[in-house]
This record gives sequence, C-alpha cells and structure tokens, in this order.
Amino acid sequence: MTNPFATSLAPVPVHNHRKNNARVALFNLSETATSMLPECFRQFGIETIPVSDADAERLHREKFDACVLPLEEPVGGIIELARGSASNSRIVIYGLGGSAQDALRYSKYCINAVFHEPLERSAALKLVRSTRALVLHEFRRYVRIPVMTEVSVVAADGARMVVTSQEISSGGMSLKGTAQLDQGQLVEVSFALLTLPRIWVRGHVTWKKPNKSVGLRFDVSDERRQRLKEWIVAYLES
Repeated sequence: MTNPFATSLAPVPVHNHRKNNARVALFNLSETATSMLPECFRQFGIETIPVSDADAERLHREKFDACVLPLEEPVGGIIELARGSASNSRIVIYGLGGSAQDALRYSKYCINAVFHEPLERSAALKLVRSTRALVLHEFRRYVRIPVMTEVSVVAADGARMVVTSQEISSGGMSLKGTAQLDQGQLVEVSFALLTLPRIWVRGHVTWKKPNKSVGLRFDVSDERRQRLKEWIVAYLES
C-alpha cells in the first residue's frame, strides 16, 4: 500500500534518545481524567504528575515531556508558560474535551492531540499509544508528527477553505474538516508551526475517509518543502 507520507527527500535523521523517566503534567483535570490517564500513560513507562492552577509555574520551572490540559478553559497562557521555558519549548500538548471550535481557537499553539470527552479508556489508550514516540523521543524512519494547527487550502479552481492538520511529515500531511476535497485533487496549503513562520506548499489529495479526514502528499518538485523538513529535524533534535 502506498504510504501517503513517503517523501523523495533524504529521510529525516533518526535519533533514538530513549527517556527512562518521561513526565506528563496533568493540568487542572477532572477527577475522572486524573484517575484514568495515569494508567494509560503508565503502560508505556510514562510518569504523570498532577499540576494545579496554583502550581502552574511548575510548567515553566520543571522539565515536562508533555502536558494534558482542558480545552474548555482559557489555557492559552498556560501553554505559553510551558513553552516559554527553554527545556519545555517542544513540549507535547494534549487537549482534553472542548468543542471543534475550541480546538481551532487554540490551533496557533499547535496542540498535538485531543482526548475527547466523555473519556473512554480504550480511546484514551489508543491516543497515548499513537503519540508515545513523540513523548519518549523514539522516532521511526519516516516521522509523522501529530499536531493540530489551522491549515488554509486553495484548490486549483481558486476555491478557498480552512481545515485542521492531524499529522505532518516532510512528505505530506493528514487533514480534517468539512472542506470538499477529492482524491487526486491539486491544492496549495499554507500553515505555521510554532517557530516555523507560515509556509506554502503544493500537493495533491491521495486518500480520503468517511470521517472527513484526507491525506495530502506534497509536490516533490516544490522546493518550499525543504523549510518544513529542516523544521522537523530541529523539532526532533531539541
């Protein structure tokens, strides 16, 4: 089966920095979440630490590999507090609950993934499993980084739409939204990622699913992809 994220660029270097004590902050979570999520992370050797609003400064002072926080609360400042620390600038951010509008509202913070409510153990475990490599800094040859950010799409006929990224690599990305995109369709996408200013890249749709998600492969002749590849290398090495 064709991998929609494969790329003809040289593979991103792999650095297997195994962390024995990866730490995840559980910020201001409900009783249900603070009882279920530690078990899910613990299965992959990841420690969880409850952090209250009163102790929020810990996210700046201490080293955390990831943080789970409720999206229905005004948490933009908390994300900035964590990423304002040199040791946490690349911290993995999980959102909890909230609506699709909440996820878009915080898209500029590049949230990596979202635990949907009501929490279900099987779904939560699946999400932790799919993102654990990023938390543990254990990467495959072709790296797909889970990240939610707003993506502008311009079709060949000039139609414009806005969707949300799900995963991104130097070769392509998966998107989700209500935009009408068809397999094989040519588009140009633009997005920004934390320290990566907005870039524009050509590509075409390689697959689509009933859940309104689509896969996009970047045009191998578009040299603008190099900026994304360099950003991914820096992200993984930080």
